Amino acid sequence: MVAQLLGLAFLYLTTSLLTFTAYAVEIQHNGEVVYQDTSVYGVVGKAVILECGPTLPDMYIWSFTKPGTEGIKAVVYNMGQGPRIQKLAATLGQLTLISKSASVSIEKLPLAAHGLYTCQAFYNIEEELIVYYYNVHLTVRVPVTKPFLLMSDASPVEGSTMWMRCNLENGTGPIQYKFQHETRSGNITVFAQGNSSLINVTDINRNHMGWYRCVASNAVNSESSNRLWLDTIFGPDVPQIDVTPYSITERGYSALERETVSLLCQAQSNPASQYVWFYNNSQVYTGPQFTIMKILRMHTGDYACLAQNTYLNTRSKKTISLTVYYPPDGSPSCSVEPALNHTSMRLLCSWPGGFPSPSLLWTGDLMHAGQDQGDPGLQTNPLTRNDILLPSGGLTSNNSLFTCRGSHPALKQLTTECSTRTYIPPAEPVCFAYVTNNKQYLMLSCSWDGGAPKATVWWEGPRGQGKGGEENSNILILRYGSAHGGKPYTCHAKHPLLVQTKTCRLTLEAPVLLTQRRVVSVYEGSDVQLTCNLRANYLPATEITWFNNQGVGVGETSKYRLLRTSAWANLTVRDLDETQDSGEYRCSTSNAVGGTEINVTLVVKRHPMPPNATLVRVMYNSRQRNEVELEWQVENEGHGGWTGFLLEHRWVSERPGRRGSNNDSKEQTEERIVRPIWYDNFIRDPDVRIHTVGRLTPTVTYQFRITPVNHRTIGHPSAEKTPAEPRYNVYPAVIGAAIGGMLFAVIVTVLLLVYIIRNRNNNPRLHDMLFGQQHSQSRENINFPEDDVVGGSEGGLEEIGGSSSPGPTMAFPRAASPLTTSPTSATPTTTSQAPPPGDDNEPVSVTITVKATSS
Repeated sequence: MVAQLLGLAFLYLTTSLLTFTAYAVEIQHNGEVVYQDTSVYGVVGKAVILECGPTLPDMYIWSFTKPGTEGIKAVVYNMGQGPRIQKLAATLGQLTLISKSASVSIEKLPLAAHGLYTCQAFYNIEEELIVYYYNVHLTVRVPVTKPFLLMSDASPVEGSTMWMRCNLENGTGPIQYKFQHETRSGNITVFAQGNSSLINVTDINRNHMGWYRCVASNAVNSESSNRLWLDTIFGPDVPQIDVTPYSITERGYSALERETVSLLCQAQSNPASQYVWFYNNSQVYTGPQFTIMKILRMHTGDYACLAQNTYLNTRSKKTISLTVYYPPDGSPSCSVEPALNHTSMRLLCSWPGGFPSPSLLWTGDLMHAGQDQGDPGLQTNPLTRNDILLPSGGLTSNNSLFTCRGSHPALKQLTTECSTRTYIPPAEPVCFAYVTNNKQYLMLSCSWDGGAPKATVWWEGPRGQGKGGEENSNILILRYGSAHGGKPYTCHAKHPLLVQTKTCRLTLEAPVLLTQRRVVSVYEGSDVQLTCNLRANYLPATEITWFNNQGVGVGETSKYRLLRTSAWANLTVRDLDETQDSGEYRCSTSNAVGGTEINVTLVVKRHPMPPNATLVRVMYNSRQRNEVELEWQVENEGHGGWTGFLLEHRWVSERPGRRGSNNDSKEQTEERIVRPIWYDNFIRDPDVRIHTVGRLTPTVTYQFRITPVNHRTIGHPSAEKTPAEPRYNVYPAVIGAAIGGMLFAVIVTVLLLVYIIRNRNNNPRLHDMLFGQQHSQSRENINFPEDDVVGGSEGGLEEIGGSSSPGPTMAFPRAASPLTTSPTSATPTTTSQAPPPGDDNEPVSVTITVKATSS
């Protein structure tokens, strides 16, 4: 091992934290001191071990020499009696000795521990002393602290120059610096690196924008600074305008009317641009996105977007052209019109409005006649012309259909179409005549309605009277009275689909009046309608006029009612009267050729006399005499002949006493005669036979009569009758009162008799007065042995006063006890014997037996 140490030029010592190089010079054991140099690296705040030989020497001394000085100061020593740590060791860190060695451990290494440590080791003191000097050069390194980044300008303008510096508070060199760039997306790249903490950046651009940090590294550690944002100021660039929905044309952008159009302006700028929109050089909106809801045709024009950088006070602008496409209103309009003097037809398709102009295409039955004539426009595919001349000479068939299809880019549907059909009018030409209201002109009208295209019509009359052709209808105007009667006026009608013309003729004649009945017979009181009609197919007449039976023109009054049209007039005569309304009525009219009239005879008859009626009952309803009920009968009731009744009443007399006046008796008994004025009440129901008249004066005596009425014919009145007083039936009340009185009397009598009988000893006079005194000769009839009872026993006769009484004795009946009553008896019975005839003075003995029964 010693040989190896002597042969080495360098010695490498390794600690737990650092690697160092040892430079040793070993002298052989010839009494010389051996010197051995070692370099050790430590970190501030960490621990380091300083070794003093491989084995524990007998004695050792550790000393410290501060760099730049030559003084050696002891740190710790051991002279064989244990280690002794000096005060200097406290300034060098927490120094401890490693057991079983002379090595020293220093913890929490301070920067002041940097220097030369010398360990003097003494071996083999007892024999031959060997001295080693171990020189340990301790280098204390400081780790780099957290750096912080500085920028000369954190918001540079694009194209300018700026610098960045990475500052450190402490750290042992050499130190390496690295500058990192982090984009918005999180991508990190090395922007610059080296041993310089300062970098210069020239020609700044928008790509330099982002987060920056610096990383400082030395032999001990590496630290990163916080991020710092570099905000490059630039712009705005030329704006970019996006149009939604996107539709571009040669003139710029296009949009469909009523859809939503969005214009988005974007210009690269930092800070963000401020946007202003202009429409035809007029500001309309502020903001990047300009939206037009339901764009209209009036919004067509130039739209400019102005982007502004308010920080740099710079701006840029871009202009686009926007055209609004709008469809024509409605749909295409198709028509067909005559051409070449109504010998041919022209198809017309019109769809005005819209931008751009719509495309129109004709399709349909374009006739094989076009091929025969060599017209290529009629034999090819759909035509783009909006009008087509069809062939003449009747070569186009009847009821041909032609369709015009229109398309426009602003319409959602591909096409919209219209159709027209060529056909001959279905009916024949119609001619008629009428007169103006002021009777100045006669109008001859000719029409041929329907058809496509419309036909042309014209008039030809006698003596050159006529009028040129007009479409569909034609009116020939003649002065009133200048028409020629009996001579035809001819109307000619021509249609392009027909080769020949059609005609209709109108011959003018005087009017003819008709009526349903020449003689009309009705009853008076009713209404009647007289009719007057103008015969058809004649020249229209003036207004029909009615004249009454007096020859006076009739108008609308309460008596007359007129209903009229140009062809008839009906006269209604109201409320007919025999003497006033009977007679001849006349209906009259005239036209441009002549006049006429017709007579109607009206016969008004009176209604027959109604049958007679008789009052059968006239009676007051109550004793208050304020209502009277009447009943009558009609002769020949089953034959009818009346419409109601006329019920009349009048005052006959008045009795003041009934009113409770205070006049003397003479005035109370006198009756005041009242003037006989009849008051009528009409009953409209002919089936009524009973009627009640109310609200009468009780003190007045009335008379009533009934008269049948048949419309306006009044019958003969019935005989007058005065109301009778009401009759009351008192027999039930009298009978009831009598029966009640009899029952009451019987009950009282029975009770009185019972009382007298039971108390005959106390009231003998009353008893004798009712039953009489019993003679000595009187005796009781004993019809049966059991009737012979001892006096004083119950149920028989009791003697008053006993047998020793000197006077005569009377026998009184006595009520039997219930205990002695015969159970077979159901009702009380009374029996009596009539005396013999002729013996009026013989006393009568009456025996009264009273038996009580228990129920």
